[in-house]
Amino acid sequence: MSGDKKTAIIAAVGIFVCYFYFGIIQEKITRGKYGDELQEDGTRGERFTYALALVGVQCICNWFFAKAILIAKPQNNDTTPKVYYASSSLTYLLAMISSNMALRWVAYPMQVVAKSAKPIPVMLLGVVFGRKSYTLQKYMFVLLIVIGVVLFMFKEGKTSNSPLEQEGLGQLLLIMSLIMDGLIGAIQERMRQHSSPSAQHMMVAMNGWSTLFVIPALLITGEAVEFVAFATKYPQMLGHLATLALAGALGQLFIFMMVSSFGALSCSVVTTTRKFFTVLCSVLLFGNSLSSRQWLGAVLVFSGLFADLFYGKKGSPAGKSPPKPKSKSESEGLVK
Repeated sequence: MSGDKKTAIIAAVGIFVCYFYFGIIQEKITRGKYGDELQEDGTRGERFTYALALVGVQCICNWFFAKAILIAKPQNNDTTPKVYYASSSLTYLLAMISSNMALRWVAYPMQVVAKSAKPIPVMLLGVVFGRKSYTLQKYMFVLLIVIGVVLFMFKEGKTSNSPLEQEGLGQLLLIMSLIMDGLIGAIQERMRQHSSPSAQHMMVAMNGWSTLFVIPALLITGEAVEFVAFATKYPQMLGHLATLALAGALGQLFIFMMVSSFGALSCSVVTTTRKFFTVLCSVLLFGNSLSSRQWLGAVLVFSGLFADLFYGKKGSPAGKSPPKPKSKSESEGLVK
């Protein structure tokens, strides 16, 4: 077996395993319960509701991890204006917090499918603010994704025996997260045009700025004190949190390995496939049952994504194809 094939297999397996496990642990933290104390609603156990702290821990761990990579393998100085990183980090942070908070009211499969619709806000903001144009084929693929998301998110009838409450609020948070994803893509496109920073530089800068935003917010809202008290009361949660952070950091490393060796298309195929199997695993392990209508929506979403991955690039000008995958891959690696 050649060295390239071994690298591809290692990177692909690493992405699958890390983010597959990341999704499982994330749902265990945000949807599970700790302890056995009787609550006001008659249920037992406390829910983890500290979305801001969860994102903060991930950002700090990712920053240390990326910094270690740059120290071990130095690169040229990054000349990207700090305002780009600051604004991109703010939108990234809002996208992450909205996505994590949504898990309090929606099942993980809904979050995964909704987040798979990132091409929608990216395209809309590109047309409105970036004055971009897209082929009819591209619009058809995105329309397929839109129909799939609508079918998946808006279920008919009442969800009997469902532990999820205020699902509409969770869906609103997912929409906000998608809008932030679109803004991240627009800002990163400006970065690429200005200085084309490496993925490692972006990982360090964005996680660094995000940490600077998160820490004051944690202190002002008092969530830092509440999070520490919760962690002290239920120390087993720290093990879940450490595993989540490690899986996320290693997952980004394997994504960068795949991108640098084989390009964004191969990486996107792997990560999109991973999302589909994460939905299946969530259904099997956490009892997130899906209706036939939702299964149809999920199939349409991933069909549109794969169709765009394999056929959507053919209409791109040959001279402009190399830079675009870099921007897309960096977005894919940062927002989950």
